[in-house]
Amino acid sequence: MSWLWAIIVGFVLGLIARMILPGKQNIPLWLTTVFGIVGSVLGNWMATAIGVNDTRGIDWTRHLLQLIGAVVVVGVGDMAWVALRGKKKA
Repeated sequence: MSWLWAIIVGFVLGLIARMILPGKQNIPLWLTTVFGIVGSVLGNWMATAIGVNDTRGIDWTRHLLQLIGAVVVVGVGDMAWVALRGKKKA
């Protein structure tokens, strides 16, 4: 069940990251989900590193770090995808 939640959270974070980033991203939806999962894992790692991964109530700081991680990974991943595929941004 945790894999299902990871996919759902990665999908949602990836879509939000794409909305935050300016311009059009040229990555497919499945790669957006993968990048969202990776960004979520990076955000959880950062939250653990600074000691805010498990607090009372809603972990807003952890969720914000997950979103920041997803934005960074989607942005860098899009640039890498474009470089590998040879497509130019419109």
